[in-house]
Amino acid sequence: MLDANTPENINKLKPTSKGFSGPHKKPIKSKEETMEYREHKEVCDTLEGAARSIIKSTPDSLEREGLSRTPARFAKAMNFLLQGYHLTPQKVVGEGVFSSEGGGLVSVNNIEFYSMCEHHILPFWGNVTIAYYPENKILGLSKFPRIIDIYARRLQVQERLTREIVQATHELINPRAVMVRIKASHLCMMMRGVEKQQSFTITEYALGLDKLSPLETDRLMAVFSEQK
Repeated sequence: MLDANTPENINKLKPTSKGFSGPHKKPIKSKEETMEYREHKEVCDTLEGAARSIIKSTPDSLEREGLSRTPARFAKAMNFLLQGYHLTPQKVVGEGVFSSEGGGLVSVNNIEFYSMCEHHILPFWGNVTIAYYPENKILGLSKFPRIIDIYARRLQVQERLTREIVQATHELINPRAVMVRIKASHLCMMMRGVEKQQSFTITEYALGLDKLSPLETDRLMAVFSEQK
C-alpha cells in the first residue's frame, strides 16, 4: 500500500473542502461533524425545547418579538450557568500549585459566587471564605474563585457546595486543615414560598481540625467570626 508521506506520493494529495484527501489521509472533519459540536448542539436543542414548553404553558406567544429568540438566549445562558459540569479542579488550577514557604494561616475572604438551586432551578448567591493551614503546598490565590465556580455553576444545594470546595482544596494541596464558610441568599425563599427577602443561610465544612493546636484553631475560627 502506498505511503502518503513519501515524496512520490505527496503530490497525490488533493485539497477538498474538508482538508486533504489521498493515500492514508482522511478528510479533516468540519466543526459541524465533530462529536463535541454534535453533543453541544443536542444540549442546546434540548434547552431551547424546554424554554419553548415553558412559554407555551403561558397565554403568551412565541411569535411575539420579545419572546421569539428567548429559547436560544435561554439555552446560551444555561450552558454558561451550568458549565461547571465540564470542569475539574485539576483543569482550572493547572500550574497554580506552589511549594509552601511557611505553615501559617492562609485565608481568602468574601469571594462572590452565583449558583442554581437544584430544587427549583432558581438562583442563590453570596460569598465564600476559605481558610487553611498549608502542609507542603499552597494554591495561587486566583485559583480559589475558579474552584468555587466549578461547583457553583451546577445544579446545587449550599451544603454540598461547601463540602465540595473543601474536598477539592484538600485533594489539590493536602493542607493540614481547611475550612470553608458560605453565606448566601436563595430566591426560592425570597420570591416564592415563604417570601422572606431578608433571610440568608450559612454553611460551614472543615477537614483536619484535629491536627491543629488550640492556638491555631482559635486563629482559624477568628477568620470566620469576623464574617458574621
